[in-house]
Amino acid sequence: MSAPATRPRILVTRAIFPEVAARLSEHFDVESNTADDDWSRDALRRRLRDKQGALTFGLERIDTDLLAQCPQLRICANMTVGYNNFDLDAMTVCGVLGTNAPDVLTETTADFGFALLMATARRVTESEHFLRAGKWTRWNYQMFSGAEVHGSTLGIIGMGRIGQAIARRAAFGFGMRVIYHNRSQLDAATEAACRASYVSKHELLQTADHVMLVVPYSAASHHTIGAAELALMKPTATLINIARGGIVDDAALATALRDKRIAAAGLDVFEGEPTVSPDLLTVPNVVLTPHIASATAGTRRAMAMLAVDNLIGYLVHGKAVTPLNAVNPTAWVAA
Repeated sequence: MSAPATRPRILVTRAIFPEVAARLSEHFDVESNTADDDWSRDALRRRLRDKQGALTFGLERIDTDLLAQCPQLRICANMTVGYNNFDLDAMTVCGVLGTNAPDVLTETTADFGFALLMATARRVTESEHFLRAGKWTRWNYQMFSGAEVHGSTLGIIGMGRIGQAIARRAAFGFGMRVIYHNRSQLDAATEAACRASYVSKHELLQTADHVMLVVPYSAASHHTIGAAELALMKPTATLINIARGGIVDDAALATALRDKRIAAAGLDVFEGEPTVSPDLLTVPNVVLTPHIASATAGTRRAMAMLAVDNLIGYLVHGKAVTPLNAVNPTAWVAA
């Protein structure tokens, strides 16, 4: 009688939904971080040394140093859309596939982007702090007067799936004029579906009443918005970042907010998060949230299940099933 086939071993680097853990256990020998501890680099390396796969959360740096000590590793499946935690060149050289989880969070993230825009334009956080501090004793016609949203101009930098979903909300729901800047102009049909017009980045920054950032992070997009870009914006404009930390120069933004060079900002992502620049914490005209744009139970569960699909597709079915969301597909071809 032949011995049973050895099941692939995987590591789940953070706590996850019980039903996701149960599905993984149907196919793999699973080591899970059920305590949701913040592992050191050494701890992560130790746990990955004998694993063929990992369910990662966009926080774990997968690079040459780690890969050299994890020779059995074949796939890291991010639960997130972003994958700047992956050194894709190093992973490809080592034959380690990276996958992400797009699409399932598009509408939820667009909802949040618009919520953050509304909260920023209408000074929701600032006015709530005022109320909670017991400072509201009388009404005044100028009290927390904010910016118009309906009928104003929204400028979107980054017009992928989420940018397009935000554009539709703005144009059809709030009668906004939508302009956008992207690496390349969208086709005419997509522009018409979003009621959006392509402009240069310079024109967008000078024209928009509200600027929304929805670009992926890369070396090329680092500090897409810095002091020079902020100087182009209207003093009445708002800036919303739901993209990635590092897209905005947070120090330059804090200075612009303090000096009232722009009216306000709404930020869900930060450079060096979870650490937030102390300067941003001291200015009143900013809405700050802890990277929660995709945070609904249904969406987060769908993101996790998509990462599981990628792990199963690669480690269980192999060449019979192409991974759904490979971000370095040449590693798949070479495997």
